[in-house]
Amino acid sequence: MPSPPGLAERRAALSMLDAVLRRGLTLDSAAASSCKSLDPAAFRLSLAIAGETLRRLPALDAMIDSRTRQRLPDDAKARMVLRLALAQRLGLDIPDHAIVATALPLVDGGPRRLVHGVLGALLRGELQQGTTLPDAVEQRWREAWGDEVVAAARETILQRPPLDLTFRDEESAESYQLGHSLAPKHRRLESAAVPGLPGYDDGIWWVQDLASSTPARLIPQSAKRVLDLCAAPGGKTMQLASAGHDVTALDRSESRLARLRDNLARTGLEARTIATDALEWSSPEPFDAILLDAPCSSTGTFRRHPEVLYRARASIIAESAELQSNLLDRAATLVRPGGSLVYAVCSLEPEEGEEQVRAFLQHHPHFRIEPATSGIAGLDAAAEGWLRILPGMLKGNGGLDGFFTAHLVRDR
Repeated sequence: MPSPPGLAERRAALSMLDAVLRRGLTLDSAAASSCKSLDPAAFRLSLAIAGETLRRLPALDAMIDSRTRQRLPDDAKARMVLRLALAQRLGLDIPDHAIVATALPLVDGGPRRLVHGVLGALLRGELQQGTTLPDAVEQRWREAWGDEVVAAARETILQRPPLDLTFRDEESAESYQLGHSLAPKHRRLESAAVPGLPGYDDGIWWVQDLASSTPARLIPQSAKRVLDLCAAPGGKTMQLASAGHDVTALDRSESRLARLRDNLARTGLEARTIATDALEWSSPEPFDAILLDAPCSSTGTFRRHPEVLYRARASIIAESAELQSNLLDRAATLVRPGGSLVYAVCSLEPEEGEEQVRAFLQHHPHFRIEPATSGIAGLDAAAEGWLRILPGMLKGNGGLDGFFTAHLVRDR
């Protein structure tokens, strides 16, 4: 009997969910291994199904539990298939007949009757449209930011984020016919296929979330020699190069630096690249400015990468915070007196943002905070001088990834 259309895409999505939730992979890494045999359209559908499932996981589980006498284990195949099936109806408007036809073969050798009964009962009823975040995440963010931010995050995770482009120069941004601008050298579009957009082959822009562009905007124009300390994949390096700085881009991953070099070649920009561990590298002379976009839990990117909410456990946050502290200490030795050190993380965890900077200033009294100006309309610095971007900010303009940025200046 032939397989129903679309079954291969659902098998790949199921494999991705297992890799993310059971093995802790990123969705991109899981997709690379699970979707090898799929054509581009099928790949996109599989990725969309897995992504929508992760966006709605707590709500999907609550609906499934409401229709089972005994709770299915979290990693049971029946639960995984039901999650995937319900996400297709809620997030992608897949017809019920296609959902059922592709769900049941996924549990061959398993509880088909259970899946058919639970799925049928739920599809005939009114499905829950909203969602919550994982309990541990909601608790952390409620304590750190309050109920309004948690509510905004719940809403944000269900919305597909816009596409932000950063341009080599303001003239190209202003003359671009698509989207609208929220900052210099920026255009915001609805989600689109990137290679087909005007200007891609000419290298006049690159994809970069607007929040991620704020750290490079804080590097003073007067800084000649600038070090991008954890540079790959290179959006900030290209920002710095396009602003006329003499840029050294350092990263420990040679493969990620290769992507950076490809991006530099496409855009016609120049920077020196060095593949090494930042904690072991030294420079014969200090830099005028250093940009440290440090490795982190990445919880601020949850609207694009919902799997981070399941990967960023307390232990990961603590390990990231320790590495960030060491990188900040190292960066402090590489910047000249009077120079700037811009620290950033795409994290919503205070341990990786505010607490890092407070501790750094205690241990490095010759540094001070320079009040930050984001360059983004409607986004102002906090009272302490740093930039903290939270869910719900710029909501009317499509929102932003969660981010923290601080501009530190060495006085002596």
